[in-house]
Parts: sequence; C-alpha cells; structure tokens
Amino acid sequence: MSKICQITGKKAMGGNNVSHSKRRTKRKFNVNLFNKKFFWAEQQVWISLTVSARGLRTINKLGLNAAMMQAAEKGYLNKDIKVLGA
Repeated sequence: MSKICQITGKKAMGGNNVSHSKRRTKRKFNVNLFNKKFFWAEQQVWISLTVSARGLRTINKLGLNAAMMQAAEKGYLNKDIKVLGA
C-alpha cells in the first residue's frame, strides 16, 4: 500500500539534503501515517484506515462520517470502502 493518507490525501514530498558545503542530494519527506481502526457508528462496522496525524485531527473535529464523506468526494478513500450518500 502506498504512503498516502486516506482522509487528507497527503503523500510524500521530494526535496534536498543540503550539507554544510551546500551540496544537494535528493531525499524524501514522508508523511506521519498511522494504521488506525475506527468504529463507524452509522454503518455499525469497524473500518481500518491509513491516516496522517492531520487526518486524525480532522476526524476528531468533523466526526468520522463527515470526514469520510469529504474524502470520498475528493477521491482519497480506497475503492473497497463504500460511503453511503457519497
């Protein structure tokens, strides 16, 4: 599975390591991802999501159902997770 948040769509960015002598070598800035299980009360099921720290804050703020609706509209969720009403 790729390193992408299923709620916010965040993924790894590219950049440079810059040494003291200003030499640049390529590097990757990975996302702070967690595999979390959530109880989806509307569907009465447990679901497993790969979410970033920012995605967890979004779920806490909006609620799981609203956050998943937003993610489904933007196309961030996997195809195997079915969101009702989206």
